[in-house]
Amino acid sequence: MAKPVLVIMAAGMGSRYGGLKQIDPVGPGGQIILDYSVYDAYRAGFERVVFIIRPELEQAFEDAIGRKARRFMQVDYAYQTLDRLPEGLHTPEGREKPLGTAHAVWCAKDLTAGAPIAVINADDFYGADAFRKIYGYLSAAQDDDKYRYCMVGYRVENTLTENGTVSRGVCTVDENGLLDSIIERTAISRQADGRIVYAADGDEPAGEIAEGTPVSLNLWGFTPSFMDTLDEGLRRFFAEQLPNNPMKGEYYLPFAVDELIRAGRATAQVLTTTARWYGVTYREDKPSVSRAIADLTARGEYPEDL
Repeated sequence: MAKPVLVIMAAGMGSRYGGLKQIDPVGPGGQIILDYSVYDAYRAGFERVVFIIRPELEQAFEDAIGRKARRFMQVDYAYQTLDRLPEGLHTPEGREKPLGTAHAVWCAKDLTAGAPIAVINADDFYGADAFRKIYGYLSAAQDDDKYRYCMVGYRVENTLTENGTVSRGVCTVDENGLLDSIIERTAISRQADGRIVYAADGDEPAGEIAEGTPVSLNLWGFTPSFMDTLDEGLRRFFAEQLPNNPMKGEYYLPFAVDELIRAGRATAQVLTTTARWYGVTYREDKPSVSRAIADLTARGEYPEDL
């Protein structure tokens, strides 16, 4: 069986943050978040990484992370563009917005053929424990009567920022530790009274999320079958959903997984972690992320010259 491949979604420019946040230094030696993700993945056993980027950003990414990542892994680039689609599909005329995280992963299909993949965001600090758990799962996972996927679940209270709202896939888990459902909440925050709430979204009213609830930070593990399911899912998305919002509708990775679970075609084992998420969702987040990484470095978790 092919070894797991790390796939990093890095095509976004970060509109709320401003600028190319994926290559903004946060470490004591000028390291970026991706440096730590690649290093943690390497220590867990990954030997190859595929960055999903916009074609025009390749040189910036190569200069900022690719050259350093090559010390540890084989590095490849996949390109998320609006014309890269399953045969017969065409992006609505005039659209400029990317088609979503599930489409981004599909864009790495040719480069990961036959290999299980772990998928992460470029701008989230996940922690070493998460990479160890997902590599261990993918190294042994095999489909049987269902597709056997996984995700790393974080406690919702460990994934918030004081500087605004965050988007999270809020999960319910069954008695066997399998993902039962996942709902994307796009505006989660902690209120002054301590409650964690999400804002109204379309026809759905606002609500509250209990502490300890597992959420997805888009750290997913998939067997090789997933890419073909994305091909099918993109076709359904273009036929059934995109026409309702042709300029802004997106095909999200959590939605793609949830669709398979609801159809009885797949399971997703939830690998729990008590680690705290660090991410630069807003420019004001950077100082706290830098302090946290400096502390981990001082404790010996990371080398100063990483």
